[in-house]
Amino acid sequence: MKAAIVVFPGINRERDMAIALQLATGHRPQMIWHKETVLEGIDLVVLPGGFSSGDYLRCGAMAAHSPIMPAIHEHARRGGHVLGVCNGFQILTEAGMLPGALLRNAGLRFLSMDCHLRVERADTDFAGHYQTGQVFRAPMAHGDGNYFAASDTLDRLEGEGLVAFRYASASGEITNAANRNGSQRNIAGIYSPNLRVLGLMPHPEDLVDPLMGGIDGKPLFDGLAAALAA
Repeated sequence: MKAAIVVFPGINRERDMAIALQLATGHRPQMIWHKETVLEGIDLVVLPGGFSSGDYLRCGAMAAHSPIMPAIHEHARRGGHVLGVCNGFQILTEAGMLPGALLRNAGLRFLSMDCHLRVERADTDFAGHYQTGQVFRAPMAHGDGNYFAASDTLDRLEGEGLVAFRYASASGEITNAANRNGSQRNIAGIYSPNLRVLGLMPHPEDLVDPLMGGIDGKPLFDGLAAALAA
């Protein structure tokens, strides 16, 4: 699997993502500056977390118009894989690659803490090393992680099985208490219709080694590496 991480001004999680991908694949991913316009021979494009362009206007709004984005759109159109985490998820929604929007957290406060995610389906390249219904821990660090979409869009996501992860209790219950940012229907991550584009707010890349405090996020990257192995 050949992976590339897009580096926007203000991004600060690209090294965390590189560690996770290198552990899974044995190869260091390519770093691509946002002003590049060509993606050649890339299997997975990653939009990491941080504060692209200082999160001015709206989170991800300026990055969504970067020179690299048409190439990412084309990569996805051809069936290539794209992973957007935190600010990367915000960029994907701003670019129209995933539906909905990420609004200010319900409590209007920046949240930096661990949360629990329930896997809603495991028959995808991203979640293939989890089991449906499995709960895993992931750090969250965002001020605008409140997922919002129109009711018909939410119903479509539910009906087509495109909800990837939900905020849950440690035992897997979908509760308001587990939904710290107020996301509609406890949605923490969603897929594109072809299941090749995933956006999620928490950071699985920050739990891929025991020295980080756990390996709950490692199956996501191991699953991708296995699915996209050359």
